[in-house]
Amino acid sequence: MADIPDELITLERSSEVERAKLAGLGGEECEAQRARWRTAAGAFQAAVTEYAAREDVGMSRYEVEQAVKKAVRHGEEDPAE
Repeated sequence: MADIPDELITLERSSEVERAKLAGLGGEECEAQRARWRTAAGAFQAAVTEYAAREDVGMSRYEVEQAVKKAVRHGEEDPAE
């Protein structure tokens, strides 16, 4: 597996934790939590884009994102479960 910066792993985990918190929510609580999830997911996506654009990274943006997601999902239980 490629070397993935810890920052990207942390951002994706944060996004997944925020997504998992949506379970069982409704109404305004759900909308507020969905906004927190979108913020966390947006931070992850921006960091992936920035990292993949570096000249010393030999992976496409897609490959970086998939490597991070794989590392996160294989490194721990799904927080939604």
